Amino acid sequence: MNAEVMGISPDSIGSHQKFKKKYALTYPLLVDEDHRLADALGIWKEKSLYGVKFWGVERTTVIIDREGRIAKIFSKVKIPGHVQEVEEAVKLLS
Repeated sequence: MNAEVMGISPDSIGSHQKFKKKYALTYPLLVDEDHRLADALGIWKEKSLYGVKFWGVERTTVIIDREGRIAKIFSKVKIPGHVQEVEEAVKLLS
């Protein structure tokens, strides 16, 4: 589709390497340990799991166009069907 995929999270380099190997990922995983990018995108949020509150990244997909502008943001991503949503959005940019 003439698109580049990258993963970004606040996890450490070591964690990224293990994750990439475990799932045989072929695209780069970028480290945002100080969550500056997540803050800038507004996706570093307070979350809750079983009543325990903590800060973390809200799973989000960001499509950036050829000019480097944000073309679309998918917030609170759910995995089923998401690949197809992203493919459709990328096709519209072509």
